[in-house]
Amino acid sequence: MTPVSIDWETEADLVVIGGGVAGLTAARTASLRGLRVLTLSKGGATDTSTQYAQGGIAVVAPHGDSVESHVHDTVEAGAGLCDGEAVRSIVEGGQAAVAALTDLGAVFDLARDGQISRTREGGHSTRRIIHAGGDATGAEVQRALNAAGLPVLFGAAACRILTGPAGVQGVLAVSEKGFGVVHAPAVLLATGGLGQLYALSTNPPGATADGIALALWAGASVADFEFVQFHPTVLYTPGGVGRRPLISEAVRGEGAILVDSEGDSVTADVHPRGDLAPRDVVSRAIAARMRALGTDHVYLDARAIDGFAQRFPTITASCLAIGIDPRSDLIPVAPAAHYQCGGVVTDTHGRTAVPGLYAAGEVARTGLHGANRLASNSLLEGLVVGERAGVAAAERLAERRQVTEIAIRATEYADREVLQELMTTHASVVRDGAGLAEAMKRLDDAVTPAEAESTVARRITGLEDAALTVAARSLLLAASARTESRGCHTRSDHPAPDERLRRPLSVVLDDDGSPRLDQ
Repeated sequence: MTPVSIDWETEADLVVIGGGVAGLTAARTASLRGLRVLTLSKGGATDTSTQYAQGGIAVVAPHGDSVESHVHDTVEAGAGLCDGEAVRSIVEGGQAAVAALTDLGAVFDLARDGQISRTREGGHSTRRIIHAGGDATGAEVQRALNAAGLPVLFGAAACRILTGPAGVQGVLAVSEKGFGVVHAPAVLLATGGLGQLYALSTNPPGATADGIALALWAGASVADFEFVQFHPTVLYTPGGVGRRPLISEAVRGEGAILVDSEGDSVTADVHPRGDLAPRDVVSRAIAARMRALGTDHVYLDARAIDGFAQRFPTITASCLAIGIDPRSDLIPVAPAAHYQCGGVVTDTHGRTAVPGLYAAGEVARTGLHGANRLASNSLLEGLVVGERAGVAAAERLAERRQVTEIAIRATEYADREVLQELMTTHASVVRDGAGLAEAMKRLDDAVTPAEAESTVARRITGLEDAALTVAARSLLLAASARTESRGCHTRSDHPAPDERLRRPLSVVLDDDGSPRLDQ
């Protein structure tokens, strides 16, 4: 263990790590209840996955819909691994959560009758997805939450959750002022996902699995981590890497169809709902068709949608930027890493097994998503569980402790490009045991001890690389152990589901920092 020299200190009742929908919802809720809240964000005010969410929020419609229907659709998409009680609890909280967001100033699109407009997306049996700005729902949610004026320390990255016998004691962070400690009895992880494990994703550059690593280093467990959802329709460009624009499922909900390079349907005879099947089904169908034809993308035909540019202005702009006019051209698309369905194990109020440590949003595993997330349930979960976690944090006020000594284990990491190449090649839409084993071996060979960095930017990058490395190792371990195909985890060497594996697989860290299955 290496002692850390501290350059600054402050105190809070709750530290929120991450500035997206779950984090800011929790921060606002806790603040309204009198807690002193400090939010740490390693990026800027809009550098979140929430900002890029297009489709909308899945919430039970007042007519022609029901909680039971939404629960059924969620559980069906989750392929046997959803926690039924958690699903019902979160779905039931949807309408109140959206009402609170509307009271904060969020504006959703209206239909001709003046009521909130709703669309349908893959896996849903009815039109229950509310949206804003056509295809800019996340941006509107982020705007409304940012406007609440909550205190946020930008450019500050969490290095470790500091714990003692009674649980959380604070956070070690790094900012332009150097290393600092925030003394606090409660910490909420709301860091988003792990898209940067892959060469191509819909996630922003900051989606580097930070919360996963922080939770594991603090002694918490992660589960369902092998289930990474690949969005089936991401805008394809030759040689494109990094964050790519997704083409929202709502485009198919409004009538667009998937076709291959020969003009044939991609999903015909694959699933009763065709192009609006759950995302794992559509992604596998696309991957199979590309493999059969030797192509690297398929197409989305949206030319029959009236008023496409008005309904989907963000998508239209992204397409026009690469010379594609969706009103007259086919849109080239391919699957890309989109969402981690598993994560830090929590209850539906964000509590983890570490007293005082909470998690909400994409970083958490509440049991809502199971083996495959139903479209637009992500913003729903962030709003509902974020609010509950903000309330739950008050239970830690009597446990205030001052951090007296800080020493952390040295981290190690692999080169990011090497890691992304390994994960993209061997842990993508379709996997097999030999490839997963190869990735694990080569990743272990590529790991080197982290070096002391001289600048804040390099320190944050080093933390990100260390987080990506421990996350990649954990994912590969879980994916190797799940010798079946279920949800968005597809094993070509084990193509059928195995009822003996109809359970979550949990991962924890050993004392030496290596991941192991928590049997």
